Amino acid sequence: MSYTPHMRVLLQRVTHASVEVAGETVGAIDHGLLLLVGTCADDTEAEVDKLAKKVVNLRIFNDEAGKFNRSLLDVGGGALVVSQFTLYADARCGRRPSFTDAARPELAQPLIDSFTQRLRDLGVGHVATGQFGASMAVSLCNDGPVTIWLDSDELK
Repeated sequence: MSYTPHMRVLLQRVTHASVEVAGETVGAIDHGLLLLVGTCADDTEAEVDKLAKKVVNLRIFNDEAGKFNRSLLDVGGGALVVSQFTLYADARCGRRPSFTDAARPELAQPLIDSFTQRLRDLGVGHVATGQFGASMAVSLCNDGPVTIWLDSDELK
């Protein structure tokens, strides 16, 4: 069986979000998207590009009629990117999840950094991040609430 790489993003539309490490805020945004991002060992720049383009162009912000017709770029929202290896939790067996499908840190960090830079390159004005590998406290106010799961393997 061949393995298809697939980067994952759990996206939450927020009125504000922040990340603290050891009691200090390391990243924060106002209106925009909190992006929990996970990578697997075989992910490439192709997955980074595919997901970044989907995130910035996904029409999940309300227009004047209250319909989902505006993208992150349309509303000038920010993005808070938080590395999240637990998106690859496998809890099918036993009581302790396995994370063997998640990319090792030396592979994951460059992909997360690339994803963050790609958001900037695509026009997101304010991109903040958590701190890779740290124990982080993430605070947010989910707007809607709107929460969407994106998997690069499922995108056309």
